[in-house]
This record gives sequence, structure tokens and C-alpha cells, in this order.
Amino acid sequence: MEAYQPLSRSIAGKVAIVTGAASGMGRATAHLFASEGASVAATDLDQGRCDAVVQEIEEAGYPGSAKAWALDVSNPDAIKAVVADIAQNLGGIDILVNNAGFAIPADIAEDSYEQSWEPTMAVMLTAHQRMIRAALPHLRKAEHPRIVNVASTEGLGASPGNSPYVAAKHGVIGLTRGLAVDLGREDITVNCICPGPIRTGITDGIPEEHKTIYAKRRVPLRRYAIPEEVAHMTLSCVLPAAGFLTGAVIPVDGGLTIKNA
Repeated sequence: MEAYQPLSRSIAGKVAIVTGAASGMGRATAHLFASEGASVAATDLDQGRCDAVVQEIEEAGYPGSAKAWALDVSNPDAIKAVVADIAQNLGGIDILVNNAGFAIPADIAEDSYEQSWEPTMAVMLTAHQRMIRAALPHLRKAEHPRIVNVASTEGLGASPGNSPYVAAKHGVIGLTRGLAVDLGREDITVNCICPGPIRTGITDGIPEEHKTIYAKRRVPLRRYAIPEEVAHMTLSCVLPAAGFLTGAVIPVDGGLTIKNA
């Protein structure tokens, strides 16, 4: 019998990019990765909000573990420049978490539909592949390269009046699976997290009473999650020990997608 082989559950010393890191799940992921010893590149549209997250991390007892970059992920030139700058400043890239996103309600019959479709696809689908392509030369040099794409339970089903978001999130799942096959030969894992009802900026506008009613009706755990619960699943996907996990689509939804009634 072969000897037991211990596998590392530490990301200490790894360099991780987190997009959409100024709030919600991205912010929680940046905090968690920094607390686990990674060097975190926190990116978001607003430099000031990114700086604030880095300051939070430093005040939490992890000085120097995170740096902020302003990044509009809908801008392909900005992606190339920022990813290259991160790699140069932090000494490479080991982990990429594509998390940036937003939600714009859209009615297919309205003229404004295109105004929702275009930015939704640009930020939540096209940007994922551009971030991966920009990071790929650096990931190929990493010892345990990891990519995590954040989709949604809307990528596993659909809610009304939300079709651009639904289409983008379905696309993220397809992109994840396709790249898991393409990059597997290089030992680069690509996985997808599908959060359900989470307390983030996107759901802030929902009245608390409506959150409670929805959770009790649809979610077996009968509550909304906090962003940190999603961040911990993301961490599990990027561990060196997770080397045989790829192409996975993981709902973090309190059981929402398995409940029939």
C-alpha cells in the first residue's frame, strides 16, 4: 500500500487577483485570502473603494498583504495593462478570481434592453475570458495555478425580467467547462461558483421582509448567506490540495437549486 500523501491546504505566498473586490463577495474573498497568507491584488472600478478595502485588511492585522488597482473589466486594454502591472509588482500570478458583476433588470420588449445586454455581457462574460487570457502566461509559470469564475444560480435556472444577467451567467458556466478541458493538460484548474441569495450590494435594495419571505419559501436553510460563506468555497477551490477539481459548477445557495417545492 502506498504511503499517505499529505496535500497542502495553504495559499500562503500565492498571488491572487480578485475582481470586483470593493464590495460583497469580492471584498470578502480579498479579506479571506489575505488572512490566509496570500498577496492579494484587489481590483474594482473605483480606486478609492479598492484602497478602502486594502486599508481594512491592513487594520485587520495583515499589513502589506493586499494592494489596490482600479480596473474597468469592460476595457480590454485596461485588463492587459493592469494584469501585467500586478504580475510585475507582486511577482507573478497564481490565482485568478473573476468576480466583478452587477445586475440591471431588463424587459425584452423595451428599447432599453440593448442598454442592459451590452454592459452585462461585457462585464460578466467577455471580461472573464479576457482576464484569463491576460493572466494565462503568468498562471502557466505557477506551481498550482487556479481560476475561479463566479456565476450565479441564475446560470442554472432563470428569474423573470433578468435575461441578460441569466444569459451571461449561463455563459460563465460554459466558459468554465470549456476552459477546464482546454487548460487541463497544463494542470490549470478552472471552476465555477454559483452563489444563490447572498447579502451583497445587488440584494441591498430588497426589503428585509421580502428577503425573509423568499428565503423561507425557496431556501432549505431559510436565510440569505453572507459573502464570507461564498468566499470560503472560493478558497476551497484554489487550494493546492484541490488539484483534481476542475470544471466543477458549485452552487452556494442554501439548497435553493435542489428544492422542488
